[in-house]
Amino acid sequence: MSAMKIKKGDNVQVIAGKDKGKEGKVIAVDTKNHRVLVEGVSMVTKHTKPSAANQQGGIVNKEAYIAISNVMLLHKGKITRVGFKMDGDKKVRYAKATGEVID
Repeated sequence: MSAMKIKKGDNVQVIAGKDKGKEGKVIAVDTKNHRVLVEGVSMVTKHTKPSAANQQGGIVNKEAYIAISNVMLLHKGKITRVGFKMDGDKKVRYAKATGEVID
């Protein structure tokens, strides 16, 4: 399996689906199912029962996972594809639009 090109903490833009054009920070990455959780994107309504942690219960709005193919990395305010290259003896991600190393 190849390395994931989007990581937790990256800023991404949605390029397909109902939230197309929205930007947000990646909260979580599900590598097994190739899905990401993005802050403020793909909001769903969840009905919760009262519990010890949540005494009140009720209706909660939260983010839902979206396919990783529907997001692109934002690098310096511009969306870009991500590639990998060797920097000395270390493998690093780089922005294909500019050729700059991301991390």
